[in-house]
Formats: sequence, structure tokens, C-alpha cells
Amino acid sequence: MLKNFWYACEFSSAITSKPKRVSLLNQEFVLYRNSKAEVVALDDVCPHRGAALSNGWVEDDCIRCPYHGWKYQTDGTCIQIPANQPGVPIPKRAHTNVYPVQEKYGFIWLFWGNLPENERPALPSFPEVKNPALRPIQFEFKWNAHYTRLVENSIDPAHSAFVHANSFGSGMAQEPELPSYEIRLEEWGATSLINLKQHKPKGFFWSYTHRKDCPEIKTIRTFYMPNIIYSDFARFITFVAHVPVDDNTTLSKFIQFRSFLTQPWADSIFRKYSLKINQEDKLIVESQYPQVVPDDLTAEIHTPSDALSLAYRKLRKKCLDMGYHPAREKITH
Repeated sequence: MLKNFWYACEFSSAITSKPKRVSLLNQEFVLYRNSKAEVVALDDVCPHRGAALSNGWVEDDCIRCPYHGWKYQTDGTCIQIPANQPGVPIPKRAHTNVYPVQEKYGFIWLFWGNLPENERPALPSFPEVKNPALRPIQFEFKWNAHYTRLVENSIDPAHSAFVHANSFGSGMAQEPELPSYEIRLEEWGATSLINLKQHKPKGFFWSYTHRKDCPEIKTIRTFYMPNIIYSDFARFITFVAHVPVDDNTTLSKFIQFRSFLTQPWADSIFRKYSLKINQEDKLIVESQYPQVVPDDLTAEIHTPSDALSLAYRKLRKKCLDMGYHPAREKITH
């Protein structure tokens, strides 16, 4: 897992004034909103006796520990210990770590690292979020897999003809050969643009995406370090945050937009179908070995169709060489 990046870790709609535990990067965080609706992120542990602050409650913009009532303000400092007699000082160590957060594009982003504010990578831009013609849905999917394999799965164009032969890849199964394509590199990401021969896939609503007057379909795939995917395919635009819960678990959070059948009644249909596609990937991704994408660029074989995933591996290696190691130590602020 890489430090010094913003991690999209939860849907904005999931964070309220009630404390919520968020599992991320082998750590537990507690997130809540203050009276200004701003999101606060702290370590989900009281340094007194280790109770989870997420089981407590918000009071005067502070969070109360449910065990002994210790009260922590938004900078992580304990300002009240109810059991203390008047005049007894609060220990200097009565403090829990606080983390920078941003709220944008329907996600809460938590910065995990030690870079000063002016050196932190910028968030990617997703202008589609503000397009009123697009209908969004949200859903999530849990994997027993490392997030690096999920990132690569999301940007891999060649597996659809095989893994998804019974869904959107049914047409591709007839002609799995891919055209050559170029990669557009950015500082912390890369994009591929591939024009695929259009086949009519299986399924009722795919008739809305299939255009008989267009022999090709444009597909755009982008990754942003460390865990964000953007895809534009067949009138669907999808943002995915592959949240690294721990070394063996990933919780993928999707915001998917469509420009057709935008009525609310169709949401459950698209959500169900998207989860079916993830289920098709699940058997493959959870069986990959090694579980983590290798740091050594020569450890696995690369072909032209792997150009975007190879760009991801190169950028990940660059981060490791910069010292953004998969650190197990806790990051404090």
C-alpha cells in the first residue's frame, strides 16, 4: 500500500453526524460530520483503554468515547475526562491522530502520508458528476483480493471476451483480437483510448447501447494513483474507488452514470447487472498469484494489450522508488 496519496474511502452520503468506522490500509478510522457538515477523520481508538470511538457519539462537534466518556475535539485533543476531579490535568498523551480529508465527486478522500499540504497530489477531475443529463447509481462489492489486482482488472481490455462472455463481452468473444492503442501518461495516472469493433452483446438493455450505424465503439479507461478508476464505455461512465481494507481485502465503491433509461425504476436493474459482472471477475481475481501485483516489472509476461496495466506498474514502481513504500507503520499528523 502506498503512502502520500489521497484515498477515496467512502461515499459522501454514508457520512453523517453519527460516527462511522472506515477500514482502510490495515487501520481503523472514525469519520463524522461536525455542525458545519465538514467531515472529521480520526484514528478509531481511544488511547486510554483502546475502545472504538466509532461506538461513541458526537457532542459539540467533539466525539465522546463510549467507554469512559473522554471527549476529543476535531484536532484529536482530549479536552475532558469525566472521572477526573476538578483541577486534575489531562495527560498530554490524551490525543488521537487526525487526518486531512476532502469531499468531492460523491466520495470522502482521506490523505494517508506525511507530505506537507502544498506537495500532496491533486485530486483527479470528474466533470461528469455535475452533468444533469446523467443518472448516477452507487453500489459496492467486496473482494478477498489485494487492491492492486483490482486496479489492473479494471483497466484490462483483453479479459472481457473470456471472463464476461456471458454478459457484455459476448460479442467480443467472437473476435477477441484487440487493435493497437496508445497510452496518454499523466503525473499520477494514465489513459487508454481503444476503438473496438462493435458487436451486439447479450441482454435486454444492451439494445440501448448498440448502434447499428456505428461499426466501432470508443472505450476510455483511466487509472489515477493509487486506487481510482475512470471508464467510459457503451454509454456508461463509471468511477471506482478500490478501497484497500487490508492486505487481503478490497471494498470497491462504484459511482456509475448512464445517459439512457434514466428513470429511477431502472436503477436496481443496472445495479444488479453490474454486481453480476463483478461476480464474473471475482473467481479470477481472487485466485491470482501472487496476490499483490509484483514490484519487479519482469516477474510476469507483458503483451501489447497490457499497455495500460504496464503503465500502472511502472508508475507504482516509481512511487516505491520515491520512498512511498507499502508502509505498515501508522501515519500520524
